[in-house]
Amino acid sequence: MQPDELILQLKKQNEVAFSQIYDMYSENIFGIINNIVKDVEIAEEVLQDVFIKVWNKSDSYSADKGRFFTWLLNISRNAAIDKVRSKAYKNKLKNSDFDDFSFFIKDDMDLDSQSDGYGLRKFVDKLKPMCVKLIDLLFFKGYTQKEVSETLDIPLGTVKSRNRSCLNSLRETLG
Repeated sequence: MQPDELILQLKKQNEVAFSQIYDMYSENIFGIINNIVKDVEIAEEVLQDVFIKVWNKSDSYSADKGRFFTWLLNISRNAAIDKVRSKAYKNKLKNSDFDDFSFFIKDDMDLDSQSDGYGLRKFVDKLKPMCVKLIDLLFFKGYTQKEVSETLDIPLGTVKSRNRSCLNSLRETLG
């Protein structure tokens, strides 16, 4: 079938036409999506979502308004941008979980040696557990103070006060 015929058949919910359109365009659309989200797994998910939208909204395409590829491209771009703006995507970009951070600091590195140049073991051991958790969330994971408040289920003012106190403790420790 020719592309115009495929599009007409797609509008009639023809699965063979849909499959052929997928084969024709999926590689290019995947490249566009991956360029925006910069993660292969997420790009594959968005690609699947895009073609579900194409299937469900195929009747909204009009050749009078533009080329099919342009229509498909706009759906793809918008879906990728929506994904990047989503809270789930932003959370995925944040560093690993607090427990992973603690494990990394305490078990995977020889922080007592001078090779790290900072003597991190002494520094980390002097922090209160709440300070370690706050620092991890605020500085390593990029949480806002409001997000820390919600995550730890403590008032926002308390987060701000403890953050200030922890930073002062760090300054004193560093001398």
